[in-house]
Amino acid sequence: MGESVQTLPYGSWPSPVDAALAAAHDGRPDEVAFVGDEVWWTAPRPTEGGRRTLVRRHPDGTEEPVLAAPWNVRSRVLEYGGRPWAAHMTGTGPLVVFVHFADQRLYAYEPGGGEPRPLTPVSPVGGGLRWAEPELQPERGEVWCVLEEFTGDGPTDVRRVPVAVPLDGSAAGDRTEVRELTGERHRFVTGPRLSPDGRRAAWLAWDHPRMPWDGTELIVAEIDPDGTFLGARTVAGGPEESIAQADWAPDGALLYASDRTGWWNLYRDGQPLCAREEEFGGPLWKLGQRWFAPLDSGLIAVVHGRGATALGILDPETGEVVDAVGPWTEFAATLAVHGERAVAVGASPRSAYEVVELDARTGRARVIGAPHEDAVDPAYYPEPHSRTFTGPDGREIHAHVHPPHNPGFRAPDGELPPYVIWAHGGPTNRSPLVLDLEIAYFTSRGIGVAEVDYGGSTGYGREYRNRLREQWGVVDVEDCAAVALTLADEGAADRKRLAVRGGSAGGWTSAASLATTDVYACGTVIYPVLDLTGWATGGTHDFESQYLESLIGPHAEVPDRYAERSPVAHAEQVTAPFLLLQGLDDVICPPVQCERFLDRMAGRGVPHAYLAFEGEGHGFRRAETMVRALEAELSLYAQVFGLNSPPGIPTLELTR
Repeated sequence: MGESVQTLPYGSWPSPVDAALAAAHDGRPDEVAFVGDEVWWTAPRPTEGGRRTLVRRHPDGTEEPVLAAPWNVRSRVLEYGGRPWAAHMTGTGPLVVFVHFADQRLYAYEPGGGEPRPLTPVSPVGGGLRWAEPELQPERGEVWCVLEEFTGDGPTDVRRVPVAVPLDGSAAGDRTEVRELTGERHRFVTGPRLSPDGRRAAWLAWDHPRMPWDGTELIVAEIDPDGTFLGARTVAGGPEESIAQADWAPDGALLYASDRTGWWNLYRDGQPLCAREEEFGGPLWKLGQRWFAPLDSGLIAVVHGRGATALGILDPETGEVVDAVGPWTEFAATLAVHGERAVAVGASPRSAYEVVELDARTGRARVIGAPHEDAVDPAYYPEPHSRTFTGPDGREIHAHVHPPHNPGFRAPDGELPPYVIWAHGGPTNRSPLVLDLEIAYFTSRGIGVAEVDYGGSTGYGREYRNRLREQWGVVDVEDCAAVALTLADEGAADRKRLAVRGGSAGGWTSAASLATTDVYACGTVIYPVLDLTGWATGGTHDFESQYLESLIGPHAEVPDRYAERSPVAHAEQVTAPFLLLQGLDDVICPPVQCERFLDRMAGRGVPHAYLAFEGEGHGFRRAETMVRALEAELSLYAQVFGLNSPPGIPTLELTR
């Protein structure tokens, strides 16, 4: 860079990675699909109120947004959403069907042919009518999808069923025009996948108190000439077997990903295709996630791995997988195929998520959409490494460590860096090792970050995932603390300047860590779970309303455990300063949880701040919100760790 390296204390290094830059690059392309020969996907627009648009890649390689503001392509099914769009080519161009976030109605749209027109009605009951995983059936004049229908005002007054919506708009004002494809049998269902001959449908289903990664059923039904499902029967899965995805091979064989061996592996009509101790599936947080897709040749495109994921082509005859060659070290759970082309979304520690195409015939992989462009000199990016730590009882803990890194600065001899331990959400999830400018925001200033895949995380098999059963608030807290203390014992981190941070379930782990350990000097708690009893008794949405039955234990049998584990019940044990961030429209972790916790903290003299954001739900999407939250977090660390006040960053006012 042509300049000598300067010496400044950790945490005070000037950096070109500011909060606005991190916010502008938040989010990723998702929900890829082929429309004719074209590739389409949804893309974030954080500077446009946090909406998601639909992007079209033309044959000449140019990208074009399909829907202008204020159209927002996003479903609220399960609150976490589901695949919100589908399209196919007609003789006059593409016909698009999508869910608009504001009213959750399905709309049909022909680019260049006027405004989108509604296909479904609005219901005044509870959360209304919601739709996900649309599949166009043009020969029937319908779109098949999942309907989530509220039957009352409570968050659990809801039913879900596969349905057919007429494309002529006749259901736009009449719910009775929506045709139900099968009787209501299960609490949760995925969208039906049709066999190549159109005579059978397959979908997944499960019921409370199970979550989809605990146990699901794979259901197959015959389709009669009028499009009704007949003779629905379970062909795989059960209470202790999770089927993550199902689809049909070109020859009519049924393919699915099951964890019956302890790992999500692929099966063809019940026979294993590639028995490995790695995952060919994952946690079904959103309807329509895809980890495999059959090609016309009989080969199968797969997203697979142990911890990190790769994009590859599986030969079902030999069980061999050939992975795409390229810089990508992580692929998201979205995948589409057309002919011998496979399209996915991949990233690496040096690049954000981009749309990647793999040619199954040549093995060539290339970026075809949303290409990564360095927003700053990549010399400022983190230089992470993955490692396995040892936790209590000698158990393995997987983590990604991002040491402080800035090419223009070093710390004085003998100084140890502050570190922030990041606990991911879920908690049945994991941290992908990819470029994240929020992490770079801290590491380029001299603050280290360690992302912990604590026990309960996915990507490492069912046994690792099950470590959190009835142990939430124990194993996750212990594992995060073990990583933090090991870094300090090794001389990589300053023992007196450790922080913990997380959102959603990670917010729970952060708050529980502050309440039950003395490891951390401060913490950042983002849209958290804080009161288990309230959350388990109608205080959250239907999808996760009985999640605690496995994470904590049956509420009817161990009610005291719910209070014992809740940070809100142990506010008097929190002595470290903290920042609490919350969206006021959050129905998953409602603001009342934060309010109860703050009431318990009142007058205790613990420095803290509470920032609540209008118009934000579970996960911040607006650029201005992300900027305010990130700058507030940095200011907290500066005050607690004794760092120089960051120039241009508003000082976070801490109350007592």
